[in-house]
Amino acid sequence: MRHGIVLFTSDRGITPAQAAKAAEDAGFDTIYVPEHTHIPVKRDAAHPGTGDETLPDDRYMRTLDPWVSLATAAAITTKIRLSTAVALPVESDPITLAKTIATLDHLSGGRVTIGAGFGWNTDELTDHHVPAAKRRTVLREYLEAMRALWTQDEAAYDGEFVKFGASWAWPKPPQGHVPVIIGAGGGPKTFAWIAKNADGWMTTPIEADITGKVEALKAAWAAEGRDGAPDIRVLIAMKPSPEDLATWAEIGVTELIWGLPDKSAEEVVAFIGRHGERLGLSGS
Repeated sequence: MRHGIVLFTSDRGITPAQAAKAAEDAGFDTIYVPEHTHIPVKRDAAHPGTGDETLPDDRYMRTLDPWVSLATAAAITTKIRLSTAVALPVESDPITLAKTIATLDHLSGGRVTIGAGFGWNTDELTDHHVPAAKRRTVLREYLEAMRALWTQDEAAYDGEFVKFGASWAWPKPPQGHVPVIIGAGGGPKTFAWIAKNADGWMTTPIEADITGKVEALKAAWAAEGRDGAPDIRVLIAMKPSPEDLATWAEIGVTELIWGLPDKSAEEVVAFIGRHGERLGLSGS
């Protein structure tokens, strides 16, 4: 299994570039950053962790822009992959976002993976004119439209939420196909959506029965006639046992994502180094 780190970015503590460089030096495969454009003060949406309108961390309202963050990381690294846990593509213009991601992939040498969510904070989505009941449809259209811009010399799209005529747009991502991993609660609806529209699944911090859910995703994947196997990434919420790690490897988990503490830059860099050693990673 690969290993990644997720930095809950904010305007304090370590920068994404510092964390990415330390993670690359320690042998980690991917750095992840989150996205919230803003947090409405008055909300009806309940946070999935707290169950009500309270937030478990003040960094929700302090997150940095993910693509700018990853661009700074790309500038001082050479091989670590650049991803999000998770981005909210429907909160941006799809044509502009396609350009941003293609540019980052181009300048980083093809290192971008999109970790995307549907958006638990429906009040936040409303401010971006995204109907909560249609957010999965909006995300599907965004991904289809962006893929058209990334892969076609003259791209066009005609959907319910995204429409544009024949257009030129470069650069094209060096990868051709930018991987998309959906971070959402595991269930039949989500797994059917992933099997149709994405490349894999990222667990949530409150996920239970990962083994059973991986089996369900693989079944949905096969039913959709997809080749190969889905990319499965486990967001570590508590210290896993050796048995957990062995089981996840056996069922085909491809990457484990480890969180970083909200501490000073020096402390986080030290943590990354120690954790890489504990995992037996080969740093530079």
